[in-house]
Amino acid sequence: MSDEAAIESSFLNRLSELAKVNDPIDPELYIKHDVKRGLRNANGTGVLVGLTRIGDVVGYEMRNGEKIAIPGRLIYRGYDVADLVKDAEANNMFGFEQCVYLLLFGKLPTKAELEEFTSFLGERRILPEHFTEDMIMKAPSSDIMNKLARGVLASYSYDDNPEDRSITNILRQCIELISRFSTIVAYGYQAKRRYYDGKSMYIHNPLPTLSTAENFLRLTRSDKQYSDLEAKVLDLAMILHAEHGGGNNSSLTVHVVSSADTDTYSAIAAGVGSLKGRRHGGANIRVMQMMSEIKANVHDWSNESEVADYLRKIVRKEAFDKTGLIYGLGHAVYTISDPRCVLLRDKAAVLAKEKNMEEEFNLYRTIERIGPEILYEKIGDRKLICANVDFYSGFVYSMLNIPCELFTPLFAISRIAGWSAHRIEEIVAGGRIYRPAYKNVSAERAFVPLSER
Repeated sequence: MSDEAAIESSFLNRLSELAKVNDPIDPELYIKHDVKRGLRNANGTGVLVGLTRIGDVVGYEMRNGEKIAIPGRLIYRGYDVADLVKDAEANNMFGFEQCVYLLLFGKLPTKAELEEFTSFLGERRILPEHFTEDMIMKAPSSDIMNKLARGVLASYSYDDNPEDRSITNILRQCIELISRFSTIVAYGYQAKRRYYDGKSMYIHNPLPTLSTAENFLRLTRSDKQYSDLEAKVLDLAMILHAEHGGGNNSSLTVHVVSSADTDTYSAIAAGVGSLKGRRHGGANIRVMQMMSEIKANVHDWSNESEVADYLRKIVRKEAFDKTGLIYGLGHAVYTISDPRCVLLRDKAAVLAKEKNMEEEFNLYRTIERIGPEILYEKIGDRKLICANVDFYSGFVYSMLNIPCELFTPLFAISRIAGWSAHRIEEIVAGGRIYRPAYKNVSAERAFVPLSER
């Protein structure tokens, strides 16, 4: 480190100590002032801050003021997501595009409407002229989510009408972003491979006749090849991640920023920034890291007792990251079951058989089954705990040979559908800027002139 860098580092360290000393707040004050930390009520339910017609996350019912756990359901515009998945499978089609149509327009499309909309999406996957060279290749990023956020904001400059707040124009902007997200992510990944990993970069053109899932696999693989099962599994994961109610952090972010009457690109980029957070979009990466350690330290994956012993070490904070968490188990709303997990797990079983990874899949199933009991032993509470979608999504992506740096961007490629629907809903039905209260808990002080300090 140079002398100049050392001086700067020392200065910043001193400033950071000042910042840390100045900001802590006594936890008791949150109780005293009845603050809903994390916008959560004391019973674990979310603080009601808005109304939506877009989606619902169902994990419990309130009966006489008490939460009663029920099997989880995920609802898109009044329809159970499980029925959307069954419909796609019954018609041997890719269902994400139908899901996007439903979320945006509130109705299931006819065959003709779906074909027209899918074609409209497909024709817009190619990025604007010079966008790839100037916005992606000339400024590569080591993190694809940052590259995606930059790509969203840069899209403003390529839009001839970026500030028009009419629903027609906002819808046009959202559809273009939904279509282009997979291309921006894939090209951002290729640039990262070239400039940060020292590997070859492959820039393939998206094909308008392919689904979002097919195009993503085509653009991220050097040979552009994929099986129908691989694409259908990825399509399923995208359906399951497209929407999760208005209260999840990134969708709420889109609502809040949209309520300020800003442009579409600023609102969606804010959603990307939220999703990048490790407490939101990166959970499946933590699952994969945890599973790698388990696989390395448990010699017989089929031995339930040996697996349980290592899980106890994790819970006792003696192994993995010493947090005591079994990642992928537990959810803020779902308790008996996460419907996304159930649907993805069933498809993961099929893919694992094709990829000769059934032994690893069975390890996941064992941990899903015994993990809650291990947690009960530690916390002494029989609060219902189930595996969430993150428990299996990373495993599924790994079987698809998708690198972990693309896990969260894939989440964004899916969730842009929900974000777009929530932005439009906020513009149409909101009409008021979000302005919650923060209680100031510092005392007023007499000002001290500079000469007396």
